[in-house]
Amino acid sequence: MRRRSRLAFAACAVAAGLTLAACSSGGGTSSTGSSSGGSSASGSNAAFNAGVTKVVNPSTKKGGTLTFALSSTPDSFDPGNTYYAWTFDMTRLWATPLVTYKSCPGACGNTLVPGIATSLGTVSDNGLVWTYHLKPGLKFEDGTPVTSADVKYAVERTYDRSVLANGPTYFSVLLANPKYPGPYKDKTGNQTSITTPDASTIQFHLQSPFPDFNYVASLPQTAPVPQSKDTGSNYQLHPLSTGPYMFQSYQVNKQATLVPNPNWTPNEDPQVSQLASKVVINLNVNAADLDNRLLAGDVDIDAQGIGVQAATRAKILSNPSLEKDADASPGNREWFTYINTKVAPLNNVACRQAVEYAANKTDLQTAWGGPYAGGQIATTLLLPGMGGYTSFDQYNAKTDPTGDLTAAKAALAKCGHPTGFTVGASYRSDRPAEVAAVQALQAALARVGIQLQLHGYPSGTYYTDFAGAPNYVHQHNLGVLMGGWSPDWPDGYGMMDELINGNTIAPSGNTNIGELNDPTINGLFAQAANPSITDAQRNAIYGEIDKDAMAQAVILPNVYATNLLYRNPAVTNVYTMTPFGMYNYGVMGVSS
Repeated sequence: MRRRSRLAFAACAVAAGLTLAACSSGGGTSSTGSSSGGSSASGSNAAFNAGVTKVVNPSTKKGGTLTFALSSTPDSFDPGNTYYAWTFDMTRLWATPLVTYKSCPGACGNTLVPGIATSLGTVSDNGLVWTYHLKPGLKFEDGTPVTSADVKYAVERTYDRSVLANGPTYFSVLLANPKYPGPYKDKTGNQTSITTPDASTIQFHLQSPFPDFNYVASLPQTAPVPQSKDTGSNYQLHPLSTGPYMFQSYQVNKQATLVPNPNWTPNEDPQVSQLASKVVINLNVNAADLDNRLLAGDVDIDAQGIGVQAATRAKILSNPSLEKDADASPGNREWFTYINTKVAPLNNVACRQAVEYAANKTDLQTAWGGPYAGGQIATTLLLPGMGGYTSFDQYNAKTDPTGDLTAAKAALAKCGHPTGFTVGASYRSDRPAEVAAVQALQAALARVGIQLQLHGYPSGTYYTDFAGAPNYVHQHNLGVLMGGWSPDWPDGYGMMDELINGNTIAPSGNTNIGELNDPTINGLFAQAANPSITDAQRNAIYGEIDKDAMAQAVILPNVYATNLLYRNPAVTNVYTMTPFGMYNYGVMGVSS
């Protein structure tokens, strides 16, 4: 899953003389004080793309129901067991990590600020110990005090992929005892790489220095979990809240309802708000129906945050009264296709390169929404504007955007399959744009004899049970797998590590779906983590990793995403949050 930075500006909004805290040095939107009067139903400062650069409908008005919907389901609402960008965004309503992102539009939103910690972490002189102190007075929704032991346990439980299959693997890879099995199997409590000198202090002991560790601490995996209330994989049914909202009810695959957490105060995390009286998240809503409800005002925001469907795009962009409530937002995401290195004949690099050459990038771009509302043709793993990014086009995607069939046929001959081959292809069947993309790829590859057998799966379990489960991938001959990625934090490590570093391959919830385990690339990631090198040197390494990975042909870039998002005019405090590539769900309210 999935995150970061391409916007180069920040903006502040003032409503009726009230400056939103989201634009102040402290960040966040205040949830205290009287209403500023809100905004009119049509949106007092609504305009097309306004939410990309500023806060639309700024207000501190309390009350009302904020309604989200999405066409699929979450991988999990457990903050320790999720890896979709939209759930990272949404969990901020009920789970506060040690570190978080400043709530403000534009590049400002990439700024790390304290979550439940008093400050960003401090690192020892040798770079091996990171220390955080908890804010005083923190409580769970039931009034129980939060302690450093709850944060320690929250991280420890993520080690056991047999129970919590999703989520990043940074802690188990970076901390000093990578073979720790997790507290479900180890009942001794002797996890020595995380220590708690007192009830408000937590220390992480690393194998080797890692200068990006504050970004790791911003993952929802560091949101505290009380061991006495942990129910393993069922914890998602009611994760104990440390955020502004808590679960009132959750019907799996249908609906979640959140209500204000009475034991939360704004000083605990000023980056989020408690404005709405209720938050409803409707699940498994047909994508076309969801769009219709969105335009009708029955749904406030599409939680998935990847944009409306093709017919709705056309409707919005041709109607000024709808267009003013929409944002063509840089998605801080790349849509791409994984190519597995273990499924024959794609275990031969030349066969993988044939797929790269034969893909019709124009048709893929159209499937994702076109150049304006879908994204620009992609040729790299790094996003444009990201440190280390250089523009290169190894497989002629821009010079021959409909496919270089001559080069594809030559690659097929080189890998011993001159007339092509047959292989399985997976995709998320509840995402219409992804369905269109895999069908476009199927048609393009057929021109050189590569036949894709399509297999659709639900988004909620796509990574847990199917594309992210290597044994399933091998047994079902899934060599081509649709996906996408937002960087976990805004640099080359956060963008590429979980995709192509060999130490991230996992039996379930796997994100290195190409199963690349290349010693050269693995070594370059280790070099990039050296705190003694300069940012320029680090970025140069990321650029080298990008080129090496593209030469291995384990990912077929489709587009650098743009999302056409629609905001109900009644929603307040709306703007796109750069780290998530979608609206900031943590600060929204409703005007009526």
